[in-house]
Amino acid sequence: MLLDQYEQQGVLFNTNFKAMTSDGVQAYRGELVLVEGEVADTSGRRKPPTSLVRDVVLLANNDKLQMVVGGLDAVADIQLFIERYATDLAPDASIFLLAPNAHTEAKVDIAGVSGYLLPWEAMVWAQLTEELRLEKSDFKGLSAADKVATAYDELKCYEPSFPFIPLAEMIANATSAKKETHGAI
Repeated sequence: MLLDQYEQQGVLFNTNFKAMTSDGVQAYRGELVLVEGEVADTSGRRKPPTSLVRDVVLLANNDKLQMVVGGLDAVADIQLFIERYATDLAPDASIFLLAPNAHTEAKVDIAGVSGYLLPWEAMVWAQLTEELRLEKSDFKGLSAADKVATAYDELKCYEPSFPFIPLAEMIANATSAKKETHGAI
């Protein structure tokens, strides 16, 4: 399965979970490597990745990504995602990406697949479920993987009135905003 291949390649990072849904597809939450860290020593261990899709939520069948949800450090990082994962996207994949410097909410074309790009304002899962109008009761009694499948079912039907904006224009109009992170106080 595709996510098993990703795991062997070492591109699944800080895994929250990777599990099968009741429909037999794989769900994953964690982070997805865009750019690996450099080799740190002679035994081949690597430093942490230099670029990630943060808080990623993936749903994949045997060989294609059906859903990609996550946060990017910058709109321009979509190019890194396309370079590395475009061939793994199903033609009808549901894509919902967030970036702190996105200047507006938009429909975008990501490697020939229609998706959404929004300013990153909250935790990825919280922002996704809020946009999809999903509530805790929609997930009651479901496994972690089936919660992802439920979000996917809603995302397939999601049709906001965002304008279509070419990806190049989204990158060109990116703001200077950055995601704030808070460590220990």
